[in-house]
Amino acid sequence: MSRTGSIVFPDQRTARGARLTTTVPSEYVHRAAVSEVFLTHWETDSTDRFSVTAQWPRGHALFIPASGYQDPLLLVESVRQTGALLAHAEYGVPFGHQFLMWNMSFAADPEALTAGPRPTEVVLRAECHDIVRRGGNLAGMRYRVTVERDGMPLAVAAAAFNCTSPAVYRRLRGDALVRSSVPVPAGIAPETVGRAGSRDVVLAATDPHTPRRWQLRVDTAHPIFFDHPVDHVPGMVLLEAARQAAHAATGMCDALPVGLDSTFERYAELDAPCWIEAEPGRPDGDGRIPTTVRGTQRGETVFTATVTLCPHRAL
Repeated sequence: MSRTGSIVFPDQRTARGARLTTTVPSEYVHRAAVSEVFLTHWETDSTDRFSVTAQWPRGHALFIPASGYQDPLLLVESVRQTGALLAHAEYGVPFGHQFLMWNMSFAADPEALTAGPRPTEVVLRAECHDIVRRGGNLAGMRYRVTVERDGMPLAVAAAAFNCTSPAVYRRLRGDALVRSSVPVPAGIAPETVGRAGSRDVVLAATDPHTPRRWQLRVDTAHPIFFDHPVDHVPGMVLLEAARQAAHAATGMCDALPVGLDSTFERYAELDAPCWIEAEPGRPDGDGRIPTTVRGTQRGETVFTATVTLCPHRAL
């Protein structure tokens, strides 16, 4: 019999004993705001295999449905939260340990992302592997995820991370800033990157002669990108920059991202500009265009990503 991992209080069950929907504790997924927790339940299926349920809202301040489709970054954030949840709840990582994401990827059937008249319910079947322990504690792992909707597998994802104790992290990071010392430049037009408002734009144009190169806008006061104080640019901000760069570089502002393959090389610091460059590739037979995105800081690569956009005419 599988072990379950949702928290249900006595008054959270119906007369017939059905489990009502609640979120997992926000501490498990490294979120301060409960509204940013998308995971609702988890079960242990077998050794290193788990089923995690998530609910994607129909409306969200940042992950906004567009043209009948959910924002694919909801899927990415759910995969990220799944890794943190399992690390704490199943592998015993204490709260306060720091996580460093090394890879994040997904490929989705657009049908997995269609928005309906109710919040989208998905199941993430996670398999953890390449588990590394030091001194009996989890030091890192990789995990693969199959995302199911209505019992059908419609997306696959994978991720890898390391985790360190607070003492080791302090030795690594020293007195790194928790507020950006770089002025936040004006962003490019929101409609060019599929955004409704200027605050959610993370790219700034700095030179008209380099149209596919932008400065990363780091707004540490943003309530979702910076849900809590951190001493570096969060990986989800970098992935949002990759997504926006793909839209801007291709001119496909309303296309749906259906694929991502990203690698993080080092921390993006808060005390120097980070530069985002994009190079679109050739479309395939369905019109899907991969765009290679690279982030650099002080001349060194911070992350690379390939974002694949699917035009709406092909959906």
